Amino acid sequence: MARIRVGLLESTVFMVGTLPVPKYTDQEKTQFATDRESGQKLYTVTVFLMEEERAEAMKITVAADGLPDGLKPGVPVRPVELFATPWARIFNGSLSDGVAYRAAALELLAPATAAEPVKKTAA
Repeated sequence: MARIRVGLLESTVFMVGTLPVPKYTDQEKTQFATDRESGQKLYTVTVFLMEEERAEAMKITVAADGLPDGLKPGVPVRPVELFATPWARIFNGSLSDGVAYRAAALELLAPATAAEPVKKTAA
């Protein structure tokens, strides 16, 4: 499979939509999916990507060691080493296709803080 590094605009913002959900290798959900290199369990996190005039929900797969403490819906994050892998398969005679996203980690970003109010001095 061809992995494609995803380029992002400086203005691109990601926000966590759901808590991490374990990935499984079987439909019965008895076998955890693991990273081939590290052996870490894999999780899927739904995030909202917002850039310029568009927004979309996307699912990103991340190994357990790439998930920071404090990850919860609404928190701004930045995917580290984000790759896209196009996929296609035929199931029951119908073609299904899409793009799978994988990141080495999700970094928590500090939420934007409001500017300090200007204090007026008595004249």
